[in-house]
Amino acid sequence: MINKKKVSLNDLKPDSEKEHNHNDGHNHNNQSNNFKEYFPAIISFTMLIIGIALDYFKVLFFKDWQRIIWYGVAYLPVGFPVVKAGWKNIKKGDVFTEFFLMSIATIGAFVIGEFPEGVAVMLFYAVGELFQAAAVNKAKGNIKALLDVRPKEALVYRNNDYVSVNPEEVEIGEKVKVRVGEKIPLDGILLSEKGSFNTAALTGESKPDTISKGEKVFAGSINMDGVIEIETTKEFKDSSISRILHMVQNATARKSKTELFIRKFARIYTPIVVYLAIAITFLPYFFVDDYVFRDWLYRALIFLVISCPCALVISIPLGYFGGLGAASKNGILFKGASFLDAMTKINTLIMDKTGTVTKGVFKIKEIKAINWEEKEFMKYLMAMEEQSTHPIAKAILEYKADGKDFQASEVSEIAGKGLKGNVNGKPVLVGNKALMTTNNIEVFKEIETIVESIVLVSIDNAFAGYVVIADELKEDAKETITNLHKVGIKKIMMLSGDKDSITQKVAAELNIEKAKGGLLPEDKLNEVEKLKQNSENKIAFIGDGINDAPVLAASDVGIAMGGLGSDVAIETADVIIQTDQPSKVIKAIQIGRSTRKIVWQNIGLAFGVKVIVLILGAGGLATMWEAVFADVGVALLAILNAVRLQKMKWSVN
Repeated sequence: MINKKKVSLNDLKPDSEKEHNHNDGHNHNNQSNNFKEYFPAIISFTMLIIGIALDYFKVLFFKDWQRIIWYGVAYLPVGFPVVKAGWKNIKKGDVFTEFFLMSIATIGAFVIGEFPEGVAVMLFYAVGELFQAAAVNKAKGNIKALLDVRPKEALVYRNNDYVSVNPEEVEIGEKVKVRVGEKIPLDGILLSEKGSFNTAALTGESKPDTISKGEKVFAGSINMDGVIEIETTKEFKDSSISRILHMVQNATARKSKTELFIRKFARIYTPIVVYLAIAITFLPYFFVDDYVFRDWLYRALIFLVISCPCALVISIPLGYFGGLGAASKNGILFKGASFLDAMTKINTLIMDKTGTVTKGVFKIKEIKAINWEEKEFMKYLMAMEEQSTHPIAKAILEYKADGKDFQASEVSEIAGKGLKGNVNGKPVLVGNKALMTTNNIEVFKEIETIVESIVLVSIDNAFAGYVVIADELKEDAKETITNLHKVGIKKIMMLSGDKDSITQKVAAELNIEKAKGGLLPEDKLNEVEKLKQNSENKIAFIGDGINDAPVLAASDVGIAMGGLGSDVAIETADVIIQTDQPSKVIKAIQIGRSTRKIVWQNIGLAFGVKVIVLILGAGGLATMWEAVFADVGVALLAILNAVRLQKMKWSVN
């Protein structure tokens, strides 16, 4: 069997023509929408129908050599590529391919004078290949549509000017300018003072991400605010988005156990049926009184056509490819078919907290102003926080206050404590308890009981109040836990590096029975290893960052939320949720189950029909037309069944 050729999704274009090979020896052009691909089949079909009509009406001139030449010409457009491929494989020492079976069977039909059958078998085989190509293209189209966020150009500073070049030509360390509304062409470091980026196409996070000078920016992000400059840190091929593209490209190379079994089976099965066909031709000579070589050869040829493992070796990989495409359409990237299977066996789910079930974005939860009106109190605080780029500052600045804004002056940052400055002529302190203690500001004891992040404020040398900042649950977090139980995931556990008090609170909100906080990465790993000691536990872990990498690797299925910000997460995870929604995990499980169901339906269909028609063929009760149905017809049915995955909708009842 010939090896699979990797098809780069980086090169996918609407009009491109790429070769696509299957392990069983199938070979077809994968851009079947091009009329040129259909043309040979149209020619053969037209000539076949005309030939059958001429035979039926017994037209006088249509006999002997005229008839042979007519059907020979009808055969060539669809038959020659197959015979040629079969001969090439034979020269390589790979004899028992589908090309070989189809060539022997159809040429044999010509030898015994069954010209229409010979053309029909090869024609339907070609049509089956075109159907498969269309199905593969549809799946690839779903993947391509999801990931087509690649920038088309980069403005690079060269020879004292900015020139437009292909991102693939940009080297590490070069300076790139990005205008408002343009995509970041390569991963890099921000050279400008600050920038705001839309990363929705990469992470699913709709809110712009504001970063400061020296921080990382990722290829595919859209610049939202002013002209910026970046210094590239990676070549285009190594950028985060390109690596994801590469990962999807290789997904079909990681076979499921079912695929591997079928491939091995086909390698044993094919030579067996060839030898059986030889036996059907010659052995009856010794046992049958009225032996007619032509009749038994015809039966053997029928047997060969029926026995082609086309439906199996095409439809099963296609079923898995359909599952990968359907998942991609839903914002879920599987690194291989094997993980589609693995998702069907998961019964234990462990999850991180921050960035997984929470947004990882701070929001104001409570405002407590002492001896001040809330809005005026917040104006003092916001005037100070305008000078900061801290995530907590961003959360505070989202507060809306009527009236004229206050202006801060002489603002300085006290490392590890907070901010110090003046607002409206009054000294203002904003930060933690250590800042207040250092400046002899007495705070209320009630703050000791608050588990979330807290910002203390002093105005005019007196404690003025505090603001509680907390992470928000993702909109679908609670629904996700409920639905996980519905789809059969009974054991759910939360492990977090955040404070245990916060972890327990979030777990209680989500109805997660078991949770542990204050864990280091190695602590999370130990918890997973404990669960793995019970072989019945099939574990999936959901995380979002570099600190989750060891656990992602140790789990039966590692699922990264978003994952773009962490190269390690992309490398280590088996499944990546592009949209950053935990509810997609349920959909991933459902897609895995649907894929497995369709694959086994195809196996049952292919084996069932073939066994029946093989018996009929060996007994002389099946013609070449039944053989065509048993081979190509069943393959087409299996392909259509696999394509259903692209149309399916999944929901939890």
